[in-house]
Amino acid sequence: MNLPIILGSSSVFRRQQLERLGLPFQTAAPDFDETPIPGETAAETALRLAVGKARLLADRFPAALIIGADQVVWCGGRQLGKPMSVANAQQMLTELSGQRIEFYSAICLLNSFSDGLQCHVDTTVVTMRQLSAEQISRYLAREPDALYCAGAAKSEGLGSVLLEKVESSDPNALIGLPLFRLIDFLQREGVSLI
Repeated sequence: MNLPIILGSSSVFRRQQLERLGLPFQTAAPDFDETPIPGETAAETALRLAVGKARLLADRFPAALIIGADQVVWCGGRQLGKPMSVANAQQMLTELSGQRIEFYSAICLLNSFSDGLQCHVDTTVVTMRQLSAEQISRYLAREPDALYCAGAAKSEGLGSVLLEKVESSDPNALIGLPLFRLIDFLQREGVSLI
């Protein structure tokens, strides 16, 4: 059975990543509370959110392959999400300047017909450059989409100038969708990619 593919995300960045695979898919934005649970690790939060978003869409798409994804940033002993405002982004980037940051990018593929679930959390370690307040302001003026990226670092755009070093097994994960693992999941579901 060829099941339709649903990307359970409103992220334009994840949509662009999935488009690279050349598969037909549609997007659906799950309305899911992204508040971390006390005592939860960043990786646990990312995975819970990815799975929760996919499961939330299962009623709307009862016979589909639903992709859930989420990303959480960990630095200085706490989780950081999307800043959503320039003031928050400035504060966040000031705190992240010169720091070692861990990005936890969770991906899951839910077969809503069989209830089969495949999950993975990819860890990307990033070292940020030392940034001045002026550099941060100029970056945010030139990269307004950074407000909607975890840690305010839109690495696929101008955010690459913020980064000194990136350690990852999947360069796609930092953008928000670990494609290498997603390809494995899709192939296990019989989806032909090439």
